[in-house]
This record gives sequence, C-alpha cells and structure tokens, in this order.
Amino acid sequence: MKSIRELTEKKPWLNWILFFLTVLIVFVIGLFAASIIERRSEAQLYFQMLHPIADWEPRNEVWGENFPRQYESYMLTRDTTFASKYAGSVMIDYLEKYPELVVMWSGYAFSRDYNQGRGHYYSVKDVHNTLRTGVPQPATCWSCKSPDVPRLMNEMGVSEFYASSWAEIGPEINNHIGCQDCHDPQTMNLRITRPALVEAFQRQGIDINEATHQEMRSLVCAQCHVEYYFKGEGNYLTFPWDEGFAAEDMEYYFDQVQHVDWVHGLSKAPMLKAQHPDYELYMTGIHAQRGVSCADCHMPYKREGGIKFTHHHLQSPLNDVSGSCQVCHRESEATLIANVYDRQEKISELRRISEKNLARLHIETKTAWDAGANEADMEEILQLIRHAQWRWDWVAAANSMGFHSPAEALRVLGTSIQKAQEARILLTSVFQKYGVTYPIDMPDISTKEKAQEYIGLDMEQLIRNKNQWKEATLPGWISML
Repeated sequence: MKSIRELTEKKPWLNWILFFLTVLIVFVIGLFAASIIERRSEAQLYFQMLHPIADWEPRNEVWGENFPRQYESYMLTRDTTFASKYAGSVMIDYLEKYPELVVMWSGYAFSRDYNQGRGHYYSVKDVHNTLRTGVPQPATCWSCKSPDVPRLMNEMGVSEFYASSWAEIGPEINNHIGCQDCHDPQTMNLRITRPALVEAFQRQGIDINEATHQEMRSLVCAQCHVEYYFKGEGNYLTFPWDEGFAAEDMEYYFDQVQHVDWVHGLSKAPMLKAQHPDYELYMTGIHAQRGVSCADCHMPYKREGGIKFTHHHLQSPLNDVSGSCQVCHRESEATLIANVYDRQEKISELRRISEKNLARLHIETKTAWDAGANEADMEEILQLIRHAQWRWDWVAAANSMGFHSPAEALRVLGTSIQKAQEARILLTSVFQKYGVTYPIDMPDISTKEKAQEYIGLDMEQLIRNKNQWKEATLPGWISML
C-alpha cells in the first residue's frame, strides 16, 4: 500500500485538498470552541448570583436583584394598554360585551362578574376585587395566583392547603405570579411547582421529569392554563385528563365521576364550568404538532448586547409579531395579523351563535318547568344542555379566541350548536304535552344589567356586601387593592 507521501508526490494536487480540508476542520473546531466559550460566558453573566435565593422564595424583587433583565421585562405585565381585536391586556367586561353569558351562568358566581384577565402582575389584586370571591371559597382557588402557594404547600402539606378556606389562607397570599412559580432558585432550570400537573400525567403513566427543555417551556404554563376541578370534600385540585385532552374526553370524564359545578338557576341543568383550557386546546393544534412551545410565542427570546434571554413580558404575540410570529413565518406583520383575525372572526361568529342559542335554551327550559314538566320529561334535555354549554365553554374560556387550535375550536363549537338544537327540538314535544305556545316570548336581556335583573341578581346589594366583606376580612390587604 502506498503512503500518503508517495501519493502526493505523484499527485501534487492532493496536497491542496489536504490543506483546504485541514483549514476547514480547524475552522469548524474554532467555531465550536468559540460557541462553548460564548455559552460559558453567557452562563456566567446569567448566573452571577448577588444574593442567594431560598428554596421557596416568593418575592419577585428578590429574584430580580440577580436577574434584572428577566425581572424588568416581567414587570411590563403591569401594562394594560394593548388591545387586539378580541383580547390583549386591557380590562374587558365580558358580561357587558356578551350579556347572554349572564343567563348562561344563572345561579353561578360568574353571572355577577367576569372580566378579561389582565397581566400576571394583577393576579392577586384582581382576585380580591372580583365579585366572584364575595362568597365562601376553598383555598384551592389560590392555587394558580401566587408564588406564595408552593411555599404554603411545602409548609402545610398539599392536602391541608386545599382543605383550608380562601379567606383563611388569604393573608399569606401577597405576591403576584412570578419567578418561583416556574424556576428552581439554585439552577434556574424550569420546574413544576403545582402537584396537580404532575399527578395528572402520572395517572397516564407519564413521568414529567423526563420532559425536554422545550416541552417544559409549555408545561410550566400548563400548571395553571388548564381545565381543572376541585375533587371531593377536601377540594383537591385535579385535572380531568384521564381520558384525553379533547372537549369530549373531559366531558366523558366528568360524566363518569358525576361532577357538577352548579345546578343552573333557570333550566335546572347539572352544569360544568370550564376554567381556562389553553393547554388542552393548544395540544390539538398545529403549533403543538410542530413542537412550538407556549414560550416561543408568548415569551420569545430577545438579545441585549451579547446576551440572549427569554423576554418575560408574557403577552399576546400580536403585540410583538416580529419577535414571535416572524421568527418562523416570513410574511409581513400586516399579513400575519390579518391571518390571525380571519380565523378568530370565524370562531367568534360560531361562538356568538352558540351563546344566543344557549341563553334562549335555558329560558325555554325554564318555561317547560313552569308549565309542569317533570324530571322524566327533561332528563335528556338537561344532559344535552350540559354538554352543549360545556363544549362552548371549552372554547370560550380558553384565551386566544380559539387561535391556539382554530380547526378544533370550530369543530367543537359546531357540536355545541348541534346539541343545543337537539335539546330545543325535544323541548317542542314537552311544550306540546303541556300546552305551551311556541315560540315563547323572550325577556329583554340585551344588556348586562337587564340580564342580571332577569335572573334575580341585586347587583347594588352584592357590591355593598363585597365592600363590607373586604373591609372586615382584609384589613392587612386593603392597602394593596
């Protein structure tokens, strides 16, 4: 076998090939070494801990001393000026915008007060101020509102925390959503601090500790932006995922465990109230299929000088299209926004049809009861109402006006409309049986105030009661409201 030297003497052009190959290898190794050095330099800059952070430190400002870029960008969630076509960070009175909701939630606290959630900065303040907390509530209601919650769970025990009352735990809840909810204070790695998420995956045979970093960039959000219910007398926070993430899967789960959030004040239907199933809706969409995380869109990476960090201004991607959408999509900002609104408009159209059908259905069902209908007459109708409103709520309660999964949102709203119509068809037989003239005369529910009066709410008294309750129960908190 000839040596390389002999080959190159006979074929001198091989020397040039070896030379350029060597240069290329050295160049690649140099780039690799430079990247390692850059990453190490960034790590040193990121983790220059001025002060140690305790394991369950809830105060965001303490974390901010060590991580000013993240803290300062997170504090931008105080800004409530951005309004997209359907949401944003502005305060929106949904009952005023969609008065049918008042009738749909008759007998439930949401008929009193339901506003667009503002930024995470207001997570504690808005809970104090809503009229929905003017009635006794379990401490479980605090679960997603503050980094004080993991601290208390660690001190008290998880079950003991859930079994306490909202007012009893209240004085301990002072810090709005923040750093400790998602990060390990020693390593800054993303971590899960709410046991309900871990438990939900465990029941499916999934170990969340094996999740990748990219998956964790959604899972930390899924601790709270999900559907849940309070299980048993201890109000144990539980995610209804055992059958799957789809609206029908969770509907089946609730039917099997016979869970009822409340009995409707007009129709007497055993109702379900969706919370905010953002993660579940997202999991049925194209972004989840492509491995795009919640943080990729709502907390995109940002550069400041030579430092790359996650921008912690959790907000609508429509307020930062260049940093979020255009990282992957090459269309213009105007085109991308138009694409979003086009899909949302279609979802909004079906949602409004569903809301009007459901409000009318509850009123018609009350008419059947008033005419003398019995439980046998109404059993199937009430189940259809339960399922129709649940499916509407599974889309409506999630943020984004369905954009997290437009095709699935449209499909589920379609089934909601179908089930409401099936219930109304069955009602015509009941009306015939009891001599009710159809169509019935509908009350005027064209405004929030008229709808609340129709279902029997004395709003002035409720507001007085809430203010008195705050003054008597929250003396240590009043200054922050």
